[in-house]
Amino acid sequence: MQPFHIRKAVIPVAGLGTRFLPATKGMPKELIPILDVPMIQYVVEEAVNAGLTEIIFVTALGKEAVEEYFLPNPKLEKHLEAGGKKDLLAQVRRISNLCKPVSVLQGEPKGLGHAVLMAAPAVKGEAFAVLLPDDLVVGGPKPCIGQLIDVFHDQKTSVIGVMDVPREETRKYGVVGGKVLSERLMKVETMVEKPKPSEAPSTWATPGRYVLTPKTMEILARTKAGALGEIQLTDALAILAKEEGLYAYLFEGRRYDTGDRMGYLEATIAFALERPELREGFLKLLKKYGSS
Repeated sequence: MQPFHIRKAVIPVAGLGTRFLPATKGMPKELIPILDVPMIQYVVEEAVNAGLTEIIFVTALGKEAVEEYFLPNPKLEKHLEAGGKKDLLAQVRRISNLCKPVSVLQGEPKGLGHAVLMAAPAVKGEAFAVLLPDDLVVGGPKPCIGQLIDVFHDQKTSVIGVMDVPREETRKYGVVGGKVLSERLMKVETMVEKPKPSEAPSTWATPGRYVLTPKTMEILARTKAGALGEIQLTDALAILAKEEGLYAYLFEGRRYDTGDRMGYLEATIAFALERPELREGFLKLLKKYGSS
């Protein structure tokens, strides 16, 4: 395998989804739909549309339904076929053909860095992408992770996706600082997790897209847990920036934080308005309830 060929995507789905309780008591948060499409499908489609061919879910006990969603369902297909529901049958089969998922178990929640490290046996020493399922990115000239892969090929080292946020919101994100090389590219020299606005090194925040070299796994393996007993990916990337080099790319596209209830509602509204068969009726509903 060529050292800079990217074909594997790591998607951590082991979280408990407590911000969406009680719904997530009985179902994985990643399967909560935006309209009629589960959140996780949008993220997997982003990876597949960028040319990634292996999807690695880092999962937990009780979340088997995430992987099962992408597997064939002969009973359902037979039912739809018998009922002449060709459009629905085509949709179901398309989902089953999106990818052949692989799952690795994160036995206990020890942070995002630990989750990524659990995927090391499946990554097998290759460069890889990481996509966080709470973040949906749409509307760019190509899939967000595809934009990062292009930068990775150009720079021959790791790159993280960033978005420009108001300075008062830097406290919500990991924020990068370093040498700005162009309107969209920075060579990272520092990373700060959730800084005070006055202490943020820039307003470029990291919402959850990464393309990383194999050295990342080596660094994660020697990264010690922090105060909460968690291994943070941000800590490992700060070391990676010093030891091997790291770039930040201001991606094109609109990001929705679907791990937050307001972000989820925003995504639902935006996606509904993009659907021609829903737009007019949905606008009427918004007007009706907005004026009440």
